[in-house]
Amino acid sequence: MLISRNFIMLDALNNLLGRHPERNQANVEIYTWQTCPFCIRAKLLLWWKGVDFTEYKIDGDDVARNQMAERANGRRTVPQIFINNQHIGGCDDLYQLDGEGKLEPRLAEPA
Repeated sequence: MLISRNFIMLDALNNLLGRHPERNQANVEIYTWQTCPFCIRAKLLLWWKGVDFTEYKIDGDDVARNQMAERANGRRTVPQIFINNQHIGGCDDLYQLDGEGKLEPRLAEPA
């Protein structure tokens, strides 16, 4: 009973805050460095949206960074974010999508 009550409270809180994690179907990938403030900020937004994402921590790994850059059209800064294998860009690009109301529809697209 306590568990179901907690889920009801969580659903009510999500609705109050405009969060709809149940709608997220996209495959989200993010390349990060562990201490990068922009990476942390991008992950916080994804977490806030209730997104399950795959994180590639590439701290000091030149091979992984080269692979990321190849996928990201030559961009070597972190984070680099992909939704359904489409390059979104970095932290500022992610927040811009959200501010324009374009992030949630992308997250709702099936993988």
